Amino acid sequence: MRRAFYDRPVLDVARDLVGCTLSHGPCAGIVVETEAYHFTEAACHAYVGVTPRTQVLWGPPGIAYVYRSYGIHALLNAVCEPDGVGAAVLIRAIEPTDGLEVMRDRRGPVGDRELCNGPGKLTQALGIGLELNATSLLGEGPVRFGPRPSPVEVVRSAPRIGITRAAELDWRFTAAGSRHVSRPFPKVATPA
Repeated sequence: MRRAFYDRPVLDVARDLVGCTLSHGPCAGIVVETEAYHFTEAACHAYVGVTPRTQVLWGPPGIAYVYRSYGIHALLNAVCEPDGVGAAVLIRAIEPTDGLEVMRDRRGPVGDRELCNGPGKLTQALGIGLELNATSLLGEGPVRFGPRPSPVEVVRSAPRIGITRAAELDWRFTAAGSRHVSRPFPKVATPA
């Protein structure tokens, strides 16, 4: 993916990442769920402005923002919009396609649908940690997004998961009918 792909409105990037491939090392999968975050809404880390933690969010589009959630999980985001705008897309779930044995070793005895159906699960399965924060997503970095291998119907449903502020925004995107998305499964879906 080129920088121009990420240098667009966060809602467009969030929708268009669904169906793309995500890879790190020998592991890969198809993105089936994303969430958009923008500095103008209170659920976004960039809402507080530029800090040592959020500085990456305000950087150029096409880099990874990886942060620790609840002191446990590293979560992967793709920074987007022009340099100086705090916005990113959280990768919530993938359907695993390559390196499943490696993923199983990292995640333990879980079913294939449970390997990557949450943002912390997928980073653990793919071996994505905090050391990858601020690395390029443009092909030269260790984490890569590739184009959609086949067409996918993308739906948007609300609310985003695990937040209390700005939860009313309809900024969660999923692949229609995928059972690899995180729970709760989308109940109300509209074409994106």
